[in-house]
Amino acid sequence: MTEAVLRRRRRSGSGLTAGVFALLAALALAGCADTLGGDEGVRASALAPTPPPPAAETPKVDPAEVAIAEREHPKILAAFGGTYEDRDAEIAIARAVGRLVTASDEPWRNYRVTILNSPAVNAFALPGGYVYVTRGLLALANDTSEVAAVIAHEMAHVTARHAFSRAERAQAAAIANRAVQNVVDNPDQQKTVLANTQLSLARFSQEQELQADAMGIRTLERAGFDPYAAARFLTSMARYAAWKTAVPADGGKDGTDFLSSHPSTPERISQAVAAAAAAGTGPGDRDRDGYLTHVDGLMFGDDPVEGYVRGREFLHAKLGLAFTVPAGFQLENTARAVLATDPSGTAMRFDGADVPRGGDLVGYLTAGWINGLDQASVRTLSINGLPAAVASAAARGYHYRIAVIRFGDQTYRFLFASKVPGPAFDKAFLDTVASFRALPPGEQAGLRPLHIRVVTVQPGDTVETIARRMSMMDRPVDLFRVLNGLGPADQPTPGSKVKIVSET
Repeated sequence: MTEAVLRRRRRSGSGLTAGVFALLAALALAGCADTLGGDEGVRASALAPTPPPPAAETPKVDPAEVAIAEREHPKILAAFGGTYEDRDAEIAIARAVGRLVTASDEPWRNYRVTILNSPAVNAFALPGGYVYVTRGLLALANDTSEVAAVIAHEMAHVTARHAFSRAERAQAAAIANRAVQNVVDNPDQQKTVLANTQLSLARFSQEQELQADAMGIRTLERAGFDPYAAARFLTSMARYAAWKTAVPADGGKDGTDFLSSHPSTPERISQAVAAAAAAGTGPGDRDRDGYLTHVDGLMFGDDPVEGYVRGREFLHAKLGLAFTVPAGFQLENTARAVLATDPSGTAMRFDGADVPRGGDLVGYLTAGWINGLDQASVRTLSINGLPAAVASAAARGYHYRIAVIRFGDQTYRFLFASKVPGPAFDKAFLDTVASFRALPPGEQAGLRPLHIRVVTVQPGDTVETIARRMSMMDRPVDLFRVLNGLGPADQPTPGSKVKIVSET
């Protein structure tokens, strides 16, 4: 979370409940978010030049597409801290994009590819040829063909005009929903009709994703890349998500989330394998060693400006603060807040509070921004010598615990939410709040960003011995396997190159 956001003095006009729904949505990892807007963070653009055909034959890009992209692009940059500037990574992407554009259905189109300054693994596209990939995605990929597979998928969304189709479908659904709400008196019937509309939209989006997968793999094959790269990277994404959440790669469920905008990962992988096999070509170009050379030194995890997540602890060197979440919680540091969830569904948000310097903490809690506030629960206390106030609330099926803590001239806020309150919920809230502390100067100075480092496997090296160099990470053996595409029983080959996460 950025210093500016932590220091921001703002009041939530929409109330607490809406904020928690936004929190839960922000925690979801998506494979791509090809919408008219976008919610990822950004760094580094490379325009892939393509020799145009003769002027008389060159189609024109729809001005409406360009207008949308130009309007939304600055919002994406502003929301997520600008671009990630890494010349080597930009060169690797630009070369891949040049090959893909030449092999695409619209070789006359130019693409602007931006590397997002986000540790999340994601990619998405705007109309007009604006494509975004996160540095987290680049860190997870193991060769140029895997990155090319992602970009080819997003290019397919652009050429198939999926964003326009989805927007038109959503607008029609909104009109239909309003009509249902105005005409149908039976609440149960209303719910059924509205649920069917939502299911239709979700299926429409899933169809787009599978279509983009198939189109992207065809482009990948025509460009001479390994057509199986898409399936490999989808597998790595699922394994990385499982490492982050400490759950099996299938999420512990056999079924599909029918209201998800993306098909289930197993479905996408199986269809990607089938599409690659249908290409009927050889394995194609992977360019593993060349790619690893380009990502050596890439930042991994949080940007120093946004603080650091180290296991269950969040630390911000410049602001000089830290706190720890209980065992079982998974921290996610975003540009706007620090988020966390646990397997029971408890959600946490940490951010700056709208309290003037020296302002009344109780007055802030009772100012009306908390829906369903229990006035009797509001009380003051001291947290490690710092003035604080806490409160409880309940609204729309959720139970809340809120704490505000004054730290120097600033005030910070913890929000906890759960549908199932009880002793465990209260303990998680109180333990987290009680862990809030000032970082001593020595600890602040010792905080350094993490980077991807590429090392050569030596004789006698194993997954376990190499993973010891990543002791600062949670479950380093599992992470090392995921980052290098190694299965549960695989061992690295001496002389080969592998990625590790390092503080140097």
